[in-house]
Amino acid sequence: HVQLVESGGGSVQAGGSLTLRCTYTKRLGCMAWFRQTPGKEREGVARIVSAGALTTYPDSQKGRIAISQDTAENILYLGMINLKPDDSAMYYCAAAPSWECSWRASEYKIWGQGTQVTVSS
Repeated sequence: HVQLVESGGGSVQAGGSLTLRCTYTKRLGCMAWFRQTPGKEREGVARIVSAGALTTYPDSQKGRIAISQDTAENILYLGMINLKPDDSAMYYCAAAPSWECSWRASEYKIWGQGTQVTVSS
């Protein structure tokens, strides 16, 4: 039974940075970060496959976001810099088998409870 617990969210000013953490009880081949604002679908912001062998970001996030994983401590990280008010959202950690790795939230069956990020201008 895989459990995911996010932490590290908070309130920051535009231009600031945050590092989110997701502790997990068992690593699956694909680990990802999604975010969601009220009334919108969950949006993938980063994913990592095979303990870091491959990391992928949507074009809109490249250069400001970095996903990494500490397999010894079972922690998934999301580092974010130069934050903008549009980055305000609930951020979720998700896990799936490597062959189901995608940007589609529906492919992920395991989710954390989320951690809120609020960026003020």
